[in-house]
Amino acid sequence: MEQNFDNIKKGTTTVGLVGKDGVVLASDMRASMGYFIANREVEKIHRLDEHVGMTIAGSVGDAQALVRYMQAELKLFRLQNNLPMPVKGVSTLLSNILFQQKYYPFMVQLLVAGFDDRGGSIYNLDPIGGVTTERCTSTGSGSPTALGYLESVYKDDLKIEELLPMAVKAIAIAMKRDIATGDGIALVSVTSKGYKAYTKEEVQSLLSSH
Repeated sequence: MEQNFDNIKKGTTTVGLVGKDGVVLASDMRASMGYFIANREVEKIHRLDEHVGMTIAGSVGDAQALVRYMQAELKLFRLQNNLPMPVKGVSTLLSNILFQQKYYPFMVQLLVAGFDDRGGSIYNLDPIGGVTTERCTSTGSGSPTALGYLESVYKDDLKIEELLPMAVKAIAIAMKRDIATGDGIALVSVTSKGYKAYTKEEVQSLLSSH
């Protein structure tokens, strides 16, 4: 039986940036079903542990299942080893999970980003477990627009406070050009101090000042 994937709730535009002192993740908050806006407050950036987060784009149901799976695995690893799983290890574990399902894949595009003793890092994972290491990247339907802006302003040696407005502006630009991107911006940073989610007021302040 042919499936109508237009009726599946989908995520849209996410952004990941690596800086000197951590990583920044940003996303919009709209879930769409074809041309219909299914939800205006979808959480697309998830805390997996104190030192690592994950963005989701694609099927919301598939992505949320993976978030729950990974949160449980990282909690178990911390309990058994009395230390957090390295960010690279998180990406490898998730890659293996995705690859095992390659014949019935999770319809997702994911960014795993975090900060550990190796510094900040971001890994981009496709639906069947392919992994690439990134420093400036975007996923989802609005990613071409967001990347067009980011590649013109991003540099390797920037600090978190410089990356925050950059990430927010990239999502804002995608919202203007991509019909499936919209309804607010979520923003997160991960540094040596841990995982921090920014409020709507803080995001708006960053937008207004740039």
